[in-house]
Amino acid sequence: MLLGKVIGTVVATRKEPELNGLRMLVVRELDGAYQPTGKIVVAIDAVGAGDGEIVLFAAGSSARLTAVTKDRPVDHVIMAIVDAVQADGATVYDKSQS
Repeated sequence: MLLGKVIGTVVATRKEPELNGLRMLVVRELDGAYQPTGKIVVAIDAVGAGDGEIVLFAAGSSARLTAVTKDRPVDHVIMAIVDAVQADGATVYDKSQS
């Protein structure tokens, strides 16, 4: 799993039929300090994430293991919206503080 921040939406009116009905979001990967790495991917949204939210996403074959993406041609899927992260006994990210 990887951490990322939703920075946009992709709209594609013509696509493979297996992708119909799936929401595609632009996600910028974050490093361990919650800073952007520069890597940007398009991920299928399986959980209703919104712009600016910190999310957990999976890549590769793991992206096809959610109920939403099963047997579909996807490489990335958002599978969780992050509420808080704690490390070394301290809260390093809290959605309610953002």
